[in-house]
Amino acid sequence: MDPYAALRYKEFNIFLLVRFAMVFAWSMQFIVIEWQVYSMTKDPLSLGIIGLMEVIPAVSMALFAGHIVDQKEKRNLLIKCILGFSVISFGLFMLSWPSMEDKLETKTILYGIYFLVFLGGIVRSFLGPTIFSLIALIVPKKIYPNAATWSSTTWQLASVLGPALAGFSISWIGVHWSMCLIFGFSIMALISLFQISTKPILNPKIGEPVFESLREGLRFVFSTKAVFGALTLDMIAVLFGGAVALLPIFAQDILHVGSEGFGVLRAAPAVGAALTMLGSTRFPLHKNAGKKLLFAVFGFGLCMIVFGLSTYFWLSVIALFLSGAVDGVSMIIRQTILQLKTPDNMRGRVASVNSMFVGSSNELGAFESGVTAKLMGTVTAVVFGGAMTLITVGATAIVSPSFRKLDLQKDIDEHEANE
Repeated sequence: MDPYAALRYKEFNIFLLVRFAMVFAWSMQFIVIEWQVYSMTKDPLSLGIIGLMEVIPAVSMALFAGHIVDQKEKRNLLIKCILGFSVISFGLFMLSWPSMEDKLETKTILYGIYFLVFLGGIVRSFLGPTIFSLIALIVPKKIYPNAATWSSTTWQLASVLGPALAGFSISWIGVHWSMCLIFGFSIMALISLFQISTKPILNPKIGEPVFESLREGLRFVFSTKAVFGALTLDMIAVLFGGAVALLPIFAQDILHVGSEGFGVLRAAPAVGAALTMLGSTRFPLHKNAGKKLLFAVFGFGLCMIVFGLSTYFWLSVIALFLSGAVDGVSMIIRQTILQLKTPDNMRGRVASVNSMFVGSSNELGAFESGVTAKLMGTVTAVVFGGAMTLITVGATAIVSPSFRKLDLQKDIDEHEANE
């Protein structure tokens, strides 16, 4: 199979640029917010609250957002999402203005940050399903797996550079001007998106009642074992196994490496995932996908335990790097399953359920990590999460033999035959 098949479509390349700029801006913004909030409060629970403020609207709005995405034109909807993010990033830029910090109490600034993060959760509930649906309208079905791999790779590369630059920019230009840089990237994404043409709406049920539409989407996800199994496994692993929300504590209080070391730690998982994804363009992962996904999540749990116990900076970096490498396998397989198994008229709703299961579990995981760190201590919380991930994988392997046998090659062959 041609490893560059999707890149031969001009609009797909523009799409990758838009996705890179948005993920870069979003991931950088989240890191800058984490650093600022923990510097203001010195309270691990405050980091968990950041995640909670984003996950509440992201989960509560997700299904409704999926319905809207399936009913509307995708390019213009994505423009509105990016405009919303730009307004939020500009608000954070203004809120972090030094003169503003002199005029307002710390608590007021903190609540303002939480409010803008909450609005960001609303935007994100629409952003993910819109991006997922737009990919399928830019490239033909036979190269969905290749497009999903390049899209995920772009996501990870942006996730590498965004957090890394966040750590350095905090040190070099401060929180305020880091927020200005984030706003600039969102504007770049907005301008680039206008080079993609509007796309047809493939849903034959325009005007379908909301609740009937939502029931149909949920029914599809829960009745399709491959989709439901992949989402459930990844959700629980991310919920319990993610230590990313606690990285400011490790950087400042355990490893003592400052904001630049924090940037390295935050970028390490994404570096590992990006390398995995680049390799997968030449060595596809669709054969024996079930077993590969189980091994990948098990490896992720082990890496989290090593990271939690480490007191050496470079050992911590290596553990996070390897966690990203195996997580990259998980992400590619999950995205390929969703692209191959989802009908065109239901992509928005299925992607919304995916965001509830997986995307929002990152923020719930951040809240869980903050609470357990408060109750157990930071190191114990990370080790506990890794152990829960291992238990989850073992249980899934035992109770779902059909998932262990999952192989996506047949689906790919069917799409190629239909082209």
